[in-house]
Amino acid sequence: MTVFSLWKPTIAADADRSFWLQDIGAKPATQPLAGDHDCDVAIVGGGFTGLWTALRLKEQSPGLKVTILEADQCGAGASGRNGGQVHTWYAELDLLTRLVGEGEALALCRATADAVEELAALQASGTIDMDLRLDGWMWTASSTAQEGAWGAALALCDKTGTNPFLPLAAAEIRRRTGSDASYTGIVEPRAGTVHPAKLATGLRTLALSRGVTVHEGTPVLAVESGQPCTLRCPGGRVRAAKVVLATNAWASAIPELRRYMYVVESQIVATEPVGATLDRIGWTGGESICDAQSHVLYYHRTPGGRVIFGRGSGLIAYGGRIGAPFNRRPEGAADNIRELGRVYPELANARIDHDWTGPIDCMAEHLPVFGTLSGCPNIFFGVGYNGTGIAQTPVGGRILASLVLGKDDRWSRSGLVGLTRRTALPPEPIRYLGARAVRHAIRIRNDLEIQNRRAGPLVRWLSEMTPGR
Repeated sequence: MTVFSLWKPTIAADADRSFWLQDIGAKPATQPLAGDHDCDVAIVGGGFTGLWTALRLKEQSPGLKVTILEADQCGAGASGRNGGQVHTWYAELDLLTRLVGEGEALALCRATADAVEELAALQASGTIDMDLRLDGWMWTASSTAQEGAWGAALALCDKTGTNPFLPLAAAEIRRRTGSDASYTGIVEPRAGTVHPAKLATGLRTLALSRGVTVHEGTPVLAVESGQPCTLRCPGGRVRAAKVVLATNAWASAIPELRRYMYVVESQIVATEPVGATLDRIGWTGGESICDAQSHVLYYHRTPGGRVIFGRGSGLIAYGGRIGAPFNRRPEGAADNIRELGRVYPELANARIDHDWTGPIDCMAEHLPVFGTLSGCPNIFFGVGYNGTGIAQTPVGGRILASLVLGKDDRWSRSGLVGLTRRTALPPEPIRYLGARAVRHAIRIRNDLEIQNRRAGPLVRWLSEMTPGR
């Protein structure tokens, strides 16, 4: 028997939760686990990956007894803290092709496009009100160094005859975003924005309606391998024939996974409602916008007239451990506020009503991985979405469901399954110190390049040492 000890998340105070969770007053809808219970499949984590996996399992095997164990409330982790941007994997077609080959890469991209349509159908039917707006996802450049960042993906899209992107000129970007900061780019029209907390809590309701058992406020302290596995929680135990680890960045508690993943922080702010100003400058739609710097900016306008503005430039988690600063780090918002003023000078004095952080589970290849833990064929995992998961986790759920059900199909045979193709990272403290140095160099380079200035050779060399390049 092998015992896998898991890290108990630091639960965010209500005031430190994301705008999304506070906006809907999200609360647990289920009771913590009490006593001993049995199930066919226990899923650790009630975010997008865990919820979609549960739904896929029930779709294919309605009689399966599935239990989700969530440390906080469903969506309280990365699923309810992100920037709310929805786009397919076509932007990563070059990365996917290098990892799994052209044919499967294209199939995975199509699967994420199908997932976008699934989200649209859930909203149109009234099943989940998630504020989904498919007004487009814009990938733009605001400096000469960022120009053409999408070139490799676009070339492969053209080669395969499946290109969901359209070119963007400066005038259209200005008309649609109300900003002159970016001046060229591409747009994926069938993409856009969503309210992540509404989606997460809606998926929870849907899972409950389909017979999934959910216990919120139930951290899993340890998983004991065996037939069955035993999951130990503060209020009891669950014996499960199979276990799925769907804990996002918190999966770094597992040494085998920690060798391949690193955890970084993304900082996000939400302004006060500024709809009148946004209307005046012409930003009226629900487009999601990214620029192409390494510490990417991502932003959009909410239906209520707030600006959500995020930047992936924050902390590195030493040894993968995620503490309170990964809930909220007020001093970290300064970068976002500075950049918000650059992109939208009209909002330089706008009040920031919310600021929060979220951990991102990263792999060197910038793509998720699925599989089973070594020597434990009934313990499955799905991690490494690299901050791109709203249209990708429905696909991950299909892969995990096929693995759990022992199917031999396109999902279980995916090249995203297994760690053998992945790059192991250096041990600590080398990993942490190296990451700090590299990310500091990236920050210097970004700040120079946004002014169309060139960084020195040492900074350029360090900034290009990111995993997977």
